[in-house]
Amino acid sequence: MSTEPSNNKRDKPNRPPLFNNRPVEDGQNPKKGPKFNMYWVWIILFAVLIGVQLFNPFSSEGGKTTPLEFKQMLLKGQVKDYTIINNRNTVRVTLKDTSLVHYKDELPKSFTGETNKQGPHFSFKITGGEAFQKDLGEFYKENPGLTQVSYTVDNDSDWFGKSLSFLLPILFFVGLWILMMRKMSGGGGGGAGPGGIFNIGKSKATLFDKGTKVNITFTDVAGLDEAKVEVMEIVDFLRNPKKYTSLGGKIPKGALLVGPPGTGKTLLAKAMAGEAQVPFFSLSGSDFVEMFVGVGASRVRDLFKQAREKAPCIIFIDEIDAIGRARGKNSMMSNDERESTLNQMLVEMDGFGTDTGIIVLAATNRPDVLDSALLRPGRFDRQITIDKPDLKGREDIFKVHLKPIKISEKLDIHKLAEQTPGFAGADIANVCNEAALIAARKGKDAVEMQDFQDAVDRVIGGLEKKNKIISPEEKKIIAYHEAGHAICGWYLEHAYPLLKVTIVPRGTAALGYAQYTPKEQYLYNTDQLVDQICMTLGGRASEEIFFNKISTGAQNDLQQITRTAYAMVSVYGMNEKVGNVSFYDPQQETTFTKPYSEETSKLIDEEVRKLIDDSYVRTKNLLSEKRQQVEKLAEALLEKEVLFQSDVEALIGKRPFEEKKPLTESTDSISADQGEISAGVPPYDSDVTNHSL
Repeated sequence: MSTEPSNNKRDKPNRPPLFNNRPVEDGQNPKKGPKFNMYWVWIILFAVLIGVQLFNPFSSEGGKTTPLEFKQMLLKGQVKDYTIINNRNTVRVTLKDTSLVHYKDELPKSFTGETNKQGPHFSFKITGGEAFQKDLGEFYKENPGLTQVSYTVDNDSDWFGKSLSFLLPILFFVGLWILMMRKMSGGGGGGAGPGGIFNIGKSKATLFDKGTKVNITFTDVAGLDEAKVEVMEIVDFLRNPKKYTSLGGKIPKGALLVGPPGTGKTLLAKAMAGEAQVPFFSLSGSDFVEMFVGVGASRVRDLFKQAREKAPCIIFIDEIDAIGRARGKNSMMSNDERESTLNQMLVEMDGFGTDTGIIVLAATNRPDVLDSALLRPGRFDRQITIDKPDLKGREDIFKVHLKPIKISEKLDIHKLAEQTPGFAGADIANVCNEAALIAARKGKDAVEMQDFQDAVDRVIGGLEKKNKIISPEEKKIIAYHEAGHAICGWYLEHAYPLLKVTIVPRGTAALGYAQYTPKEQYLYNTDQLVDQICMTLGGRASEEIFFNKISTGAQNDLQQITRTAYAMVSVYGMNEKVGNVSFYDPQQETTFTKPYSEETSKLIDEEVRKLIDDSYVRTKNLLSEKRQQVEKLAEALLEKEVLFQSDVEALIGKRPFEEKKPLTESTDSISADQGEISAGVPPYDSDVTNHSL
């Protein structure tokens, strides 16, 4: 939101403005005057209090003196008269006009700087009126030639100034206390709001109503066509309920958006808020829980109370796993406050009738940790899966994020989508932004294809380390390591096609990486997984063949193949000795018990080691057979540092296996090496253990 520039030449942030001149937004009344700032009231009151205490304009005491000084004034003939105030034990002295000049620096002055000529000019305290008169009679006897000054005896009736001096501090602290209480209650100058200690049990949901402008619509959401159809149907439920209930059907009570991080779950909900012509409550799961016991359940009750008043409406809870985790079976791991919040949520979702028109929409990337009672029919009736986009989806997402960017006419968006398999919507947005920054850094007028390729490299491998000093020996090891990966991927039938191989250091520990273009598929067979293991072992095998020693650069390679091998043996049932069994249970992830015996555990370890050893022997045989091709590729890497697929074809010929396009595009992850020598930053490394059969 932009505001008009101020006419002031210099901002003064330390002084609060007397009126808050805010820009008029859509839906507001432009004739409404500026809002008065209550801070100025307390500032002015404080200034008055200080002025009263320092200058005391209401005081009738005058300057302060002593009985001894008063007698000196009598001896000099400067006193006109004096008054004894019995009820205050005070004597007020009025001087002659001709004597005021001698005390001009001691007499109090008014706000205008003038001396009060009427008097009284001085005052002093006494023990009592009778004692003072007796003492003054003795003084006159000791000075027989001194003319006695007239005096009066009175009681003080100047209560206004004294009362005001007494009441002003009280009023100030009372006002300060009221201001603090209003701030704690979430209110500024306009009443209590939802954020204070007295409203801690109130819901923190943000309401998007008809008067609220949301800039995000379904046109801004790309690559989620099926999910958009589902959520648009939910909105249509609320707009035309009779269309669905006329046949005896019931409107669903809730829908759960499930998908990996960055796939657009929250964006889809924002688009619903922009498109829906019904009230839309939005909040996060963490907004329910506070340090005070019982606050979460109270906020759930208040949320659904507000929703019933605004029905038909939609409630969106982002990251619902913050309160919806499965209730602990063991008391040591339970959380009473979170569980009471979840219990209240279950009651509210099951309590309101189907005719109230309230639909609860929630998003999470951890559906496996949610409580089963939350997922049963009657609560979250539908689960809308939002996967990483396929080729067409990535192309549509690129088109959305490239709208505000000045791109070159030669930019091939389809090729960009092909080079970014496994990228979610947030990753693609990051690539587009990085490409624009790279082009701006180079002083270009438009963002070109090379800028996007550099951006992809930066996202996958990290920032390029041009100043990193690498010895020639290490650089040669890196080149042969990456060449081993590339050659294995080139000559293995089921390995991923090579896209690019580089020995340019990137990130914190990455000294090079090989980038592949995975086939987007859902199912993997044994041959494919074994070929992937062999390709991953290519770097380690190449080092052993050409240097007769191994380095620490294959750390991440070993992690990947170990994870894949254990998944083949213990999860996918791809081993003859272990058999067609799967020991993977997502419900038992937090426990430390194994669902098999020690003997079976030993068998699994032996079969995993045998699988990896056989693959390593196969990889070494392949690289020994293709020794000349590895050397050509390594020498070219040492010379150019970066080789693309076309460069590899020019060096060793075309890949012997024809690329088979899958019938349907799906989502997989990009395969890239990482570690001290080879790098590919998660979540882009190939992790086949995440695929469910």
